[in-house]
Amino acid sequence: MNDDEPVLLHTEGHILHITLNRSRAMNALTHTMVRGIDEALSMAAGDDTVTAVVIGGAGGRGLCAGGDIRSIYEDARAGRRASVDFWRDEYRLNARIARFPKPYVALMDGIVMGGGVGVSAHGDVRIVTERSRVAMPETGIGFVPDVGGTYLLAAAPGELGTHLALTGRAVDAADAILCGLADHFVPSHRLADLTTALARTATPADLAETVRGCTAAAPEGELAAHRAWIDECYAADTVEEIIDRLVDSGVPAAKETAAALLTASPTALKVTLAAVRRAGRLGSLEAALDQEFRVSCRAFTGHDLVEGVRARIIDKDRTPRWNPAELADVSAAEVARHFEPLGDQELGLASN
Repeated sequence: MNDDEPVLLHTEGHILHITLNRSRAMNALTHTMVRGIDEALSMAAGDDTVTAVVIGGAGGRGLCAGGDIRSIYEDARAGRRASVDFWRDEYRLNARIARFPKPYVALMDGIVMGGGVGVSAHGDVRIVTERSRVAMPETGIGFVPDVGGTYLLAAAPGELGTHLALTGRAVDAADAILCGLADHFVPSHRLADLTTALARTATPADLAETVRGCTAAAPEGELAAHRAWIDECYAADTVEEIIDRLVDSGVPAAKETAAALLTASPTALKVTLAAVRRAGRLGSLEAALDQEFRVSCRAFTGHDLVEGVRARIIDKDRTPRWNPAELADVSAAEVARHFEPLGDQELGLASN
């Protein structure tokens, strides 16, 4: 292993370990990392001595905080298209993970956001700890959930997925499991024991038994207690009506949520609501990724993504100047434009 490499690979027993190794950047994904993970999975799929893959993050703070947002910002500002190439390969990787022929175990310890969800939540065995914070926070930077996030959130119980998609709110272990983003809770102090035990597994049945032996009951989450107002308010057909219902609900947490939504990109909110609703009807992860690629390409050439990253990451003034600035000024035609086909630039996963 070379600690200077952004993706580290090593084998223990029959397990291939993939470690994201940009700890200073919270293991944010670069194009090189996406290609490295994809190549590792291709190798593992064809290697009979490898029975499972385990992915984790270096540094102890999290698996992955998402894509390299600063690079996307610089790319968009310069009028380049490297980010589109990155997303094309990243979304293909997300689909590969979901269809990987051997058990794929994701250690979702610490921060798991955006692209981090993409390399973990499509796996077979998704493990969270008391330190896990899982989120798709894209609307806060003028973007829309991607990496298959709209597909995952559309499948969450009731309107929980819509709530998380629009607010970008991070959830803990119990709520990640409730929403279908994770499977098992393992206390962080037992992760080392788990990975050691996994090295001794030779079959998927052995692996499943080993994981069960390390799991525990997750500390109580928050979302279950809020299902009533979440399901009622987010069942509305438009973002404006959702916010009205939140304000009128009489529930303090709902009113706070309405206020938070009004700080996000109006365009991103409307496109996100449409994307999650559409993803729920598409029927496959591949079709959802194709849709997300169209949306991401359109957002890349828009105003709000660059402005959102500027305000959150570059200048850190937390005062984005969205355009349009009001929900009422985001037309149905503008929302629909994000979903229009890309011609010969389509991702094409569903058709393949």
